[in-house]
Amino acid sequence: MNFPTSFPKQHQNKHPGFEYEMNPTPIYDDPTYNKKGNTLNNKVAIITGGDSGIGRAVAIAYANQGADLVIVYYNEHKDAEETKKLVDAIGRKCTLISGDIGDVNFCKSVIEKTMSEYGKIDILVNNAAVQYECTDIKQLPDDQFDRTFKTNVYGAFYMTKAAMNHLKSGGCIINTTSVVAYLGNETLIDYSMTKGALVAFTRSLSTALAKGKTGIRVNAVAPGPIWTPLIPSCFDETKTSEHGSKAPMGRAGQPVECAGAYVFLASECASYITGQTIHINGGEIVNG
Repeated sequence: MNFPTSFPKQHQNKHPGFEYEMNPTPIYDDPTYNKKGNTLNNKVAIITGGDSGIGRAVAIAYANQGADLVIVYYNEHKDAEETKKLVDAIGRKCTLISGDIGDVNFCKSVIEKTMSEYGKIDILVNNAAVQYECTDIKQLPDDQFDRTFKTNVYGAFYMTKAAMNHLKSGGCIINTTSVVAYLGNETLIDYSMTKGALVAFTRSLSTALAKGKTGIRVNAVAPGPIWTPLIPSCFDETKTSEHGSKAPMGRAGQPVECAGAYVFLASECASYITGQTIHINGGEIVNG
């Protein structure tokens, strides 16, 4: 499949952005990548940030493998409804829950609603995130720093802590970290910090759960430059148009190219894998 190597200049003033306003819209599904199967048959998966971008691609891939979905999102209602339609068309159940994962009580309510409707939780994907550019740490606003950590780190912690009351042996947690956790980024300092925290969270929790003989695995995926709504809502028009061009493969990745890693990590094929990170970054070599 031919993927775009550049993008028209564009910017969105709303963060974390709307997928339906992007040009071109991200590629979240393709029969080459999303073949139907039963790898996750009758599993129940919660995906934060599942309305668009990588989250939408994972939702569709999971549905194609037989899973039912709970999509947690902030307030991007049009994108979320489109994702639900796509999952419904596959023939799997999809529940939408809107709110702020930086609020511990909201996270608890997500788990309660999931248990009430589905009776179990098999997979938790902590994918939701925000990022804001700032070129000078002296100018990085305190409220931006708090918002980034609340969504990216606190949200993953709150969701995981609540889900642990119901996850059983064979269950799994998958965290979306980033290449910037390993390389850093001069204009995304606070965002890079949060993604590094998620790597440490993945490694620490996985060890605790393995030594505790819980049978619950914890892994991560570290995308590089992927074409998602975060990009036009965070960067200026020029940076957006050049997104991914400096990757070794010379282009940005598409959400559909990430989804398979999440399927693999949630499947029995990854039964002996925990505490690890899969790097989907167009060829950037990183340690760890």
